[in-house]
Amino acid sequence: MSADELAQVGVPADRPVTSSAGADEVRRQPAWHLGNLLSRLGSTLPILIGLGLVWGIFGATNSVFLSSANLSNLAIESVAVGTIATGIVFVLLVAQIDLSVGSMSGVASSLLGVGLTEWGLPLGVAIAIALLASVGVGLVYGIVFVRFNVPSFVITLAGLLALLGFQLWLIGSTGTINIPFGSWIVRFMQQMYLPHPVAYALAGLAAAGFAASGLARIRRRRKAELPSGSVAPRLLTSGLLLVGLEAATWYLNRANGVSYAFAFFIALVVAANVVLKRTRWGRYLYAVGASPEAARRAGINVDLVFMSAFVVCSVMAALGGLLAAGRLAAASISSGTGDVNLNAIAAAVIGGTSLFGGRGHAYSALLGILVIQSISNGLTLLALSSPARFMITGGVLLVAVIVDSVSHRSRVAHGRA
Repeated sequence: MSADELAQVGVPADRPVTSSAGADEVRRQPAWHLGNLLSRLGSTLPILIGLGLVWGIFGATNSVFLSSANLSNLAIESVAVGTIATGIVFVLLVAQIDLSVGSMSGVASSLLGVGLTEWGLPLGVAIAIALLASVGVGLVYGIVFVRFNVPSFVITLAGLLALLGFQLWLIGSTGTINIPFGSWIVRFMQQMYLPHPVAYALAGLAAAGFAASGLARIRRRRKAELPSGSVAPRLLTSGLLLVGLEAATWYLNRANGVSYAFAFFIALVVAANVVLKRTRWGRYLYAVGASPEAARRAGINVDLVFMSAFVVCSVMAALGGLLAAGRLAAASISSGTGDVNLNAIAAAVIGGTSLFGGRGHAYSALLGILVIQSISNGLTLLALSSPARFMITGGVLLVAVIVDSVSHRSRVAHGRA
């Protein structure tokens, strides 16, 4: 089979094609083989273990941390920066970086506040203006990168400064613009929660979708006479996921429940992962990140892929800024500043997306932001200072980067980079 045909059934082009006998051998592995189950988790297993340790430590030191009310609030607080981190995943996959995501989110929140209060625009129009502005910023980054070969960190660092200046000009001397509490985006981020039956149903649908996706992949690989593994481990994993999601939903429903905002974020992450794993463009992102020259020789429009990655990242940053403005019911000169930029990038890396490109998934943003937000929330409950929070988050990020670097060297040494 050609590399393109292999990609269509989900097999990386650098993986050797095994014979049908090899496929039969894989199918004959024990259904409940532990290796099969662990392979389903892959690189997410260390992140899940780390998150469990964080929750265990803070839960033991503060009785409020694991309360349903606090976890519900933690989920909402993860939405805005988590959305920005989802966009960061796209540029990291092509081995680039965007240092201006925080400033882009601040500009978007400022455009929303100014549009609603000073320009008298409808909410939908103000949101559309912010998102269109982010498309323009992403296109500028992409064009400068592909035409002049300027390193992305330099381009986006310049963009950070320019966007920050534009944000200060938009806000003006007031420093803060309050968004009306009656606005839909404020109610969406602060007050709207799923009805309990709907939350349980969505949890069940998520587990069912996970099972259906896995079974479809097994069917495609068997049809192509490729190693597919057993159906039983996938069903077991799906069953465990169902129990976990329903239990989490029940626990959150003891307080406010599952917010519309967090459900939206989960849906956004799932949609992004489908795009990355199930579309031609998503496979192009991985190919360009792994080797731009090889991707170009394979007929991929590498420049267009780079540009589109910058645009998606910028749009997601703007969307995160809009959600943050709704959460705070305000836009100010401090919107998007502080630790927003660093936390968004750190979340993607801690969640498992490689800084070297070509490896990662959208769920990195979800897992990473839960780790970072849990650390921040736990340290706040313990009344520890911001310096401690920054140092601990930096230590976690350093460990994640070291693991990524070691893994990358190992892949290069074995010819899989």
